[in-house]
Amino acid sequence: MSDDDFISGSKPIGIERGEGVSLYTADGTEYLDAGASFACTPLGHSHPAVVDAVTTQVEDLTFVDSSFPVQSREDAYAAFVASTPDGLEQAWFCNSGTESNEAALKFARSATGNSKIIAATRSFHGRTMGALAATWKDKYKEPYEPLVGDIEFVPYGESEELAEAVDDETAAVILEPIQGEGGINVPPAGYLETARDCTEDIGAALVFDEVQTGMGRTGQMWACEGAGVTPDILTTAKGLGNGLPIGAVAVQDWIADGTASHNATFSGGPVVTAAVHATISTLVEEEWPAHAAEMGDYLTTELEAALGEDVREIRGEGLLIGLELKRGANRAARDLAMNHQVLALPAGRTVLRLLPPLVIDEAEADQLVTALTAVIGSDEES
Repeated sequence: MSDDDFISGSKPIGIERGEGVSLYTADGTEYLDAGASFACTPLGHSHPAVVDAVTTQVEDLTFVDSSFPVQSREDAYAAFVASTPDGLEQAWFCNSGTESNEAALKFARSATGNSKIIAATRSFHGRTMGALAATWKDKYKEPYEPLVGDIEFVPYGESEELAEAVDDETAAVILEPIQGEGGINVPPAGYLETARDCTEDIGAALVFDEVQTGMGRTGQMWACEGAGVTPDILTTAKGLGNGLPIGAVAVQDWIADGTASHNATFSGGPVVTAAVHATISTLVEEEWPAHAAEMGDYLTTELEAALGEDVREIRGEGLLIGLELKRGANRAARDLAMNHQVLALPAGRTVLRLLPPLVIDEAEADQLVTALTAVIGSDEES
């Protein structure tokens, strides 16, 4: 099996159940999840609070349209808005990260009356037509062109070029506070502040795509909090329902007031919003973002000590960690899975991405470091 087949095709590992940071095959083989769930299970697999909330809800009511009040939806909206930075006062639920970004672009165009969208190189915002147009990689876009127009790309992390691109025709700047799919790229100090200043000056919307960075992963509930910058629109998904499919958009009042009609049939379904409320409540009450910061520091320190010059760089925040390798990340991911029962995820050709559930402990982190040392060390020796 080739590296590309392992990453993009069907994996030769049949998963039957999960608990905490572990996944199990039918024969009982245990795998440490450092990426298989794509940051979608911050509380770990089959967390009791989420299981109980979903089970209770599905027994009472599986679905009713969002025009009818449902308590689980109201609770989830309240918990979500309360968790976001001050100034984001209204929200809308959808079904995925790409749908939340699609909505964000629509909201920005409607509220501003402009059409120009500024995105960054190496960005990834989803695969629907609008979100895909704001995604950088040509391999995702070319089969579906022409896409939505009036999109301009600027180099990620370059404040001066971003500021120069924003003008009176700009509807929105959309950025990941830390790029995930693009290689775990952390922007330099002041970059997000520049994005805030230049959009605010001309009345454009600043959109932060926190689909991957949100829900405590970077050590705070939202990565933008680390820079002290509040966007006009914040999008998220992945970990919001601890594995159930849901996305969300939080907006400032001026965006909500200027947005035309938008909706979706499954927006805020009772079962998934029960999972949202349980997930956010547990993350906040049990302080898992702070644990993510602590374990991220521990894991990064241990990796730096163990790998040394075997990697070009280790970067990220909290439990969003990227190892820039000297050789292919696909092969490293394959070897970790097949020989060490660790599931990790590439982010491009040379970056190995680590996204374990936030509940990982030191013993499990040590297991991850041992496996990475064996794979990357042996790769360098060969």
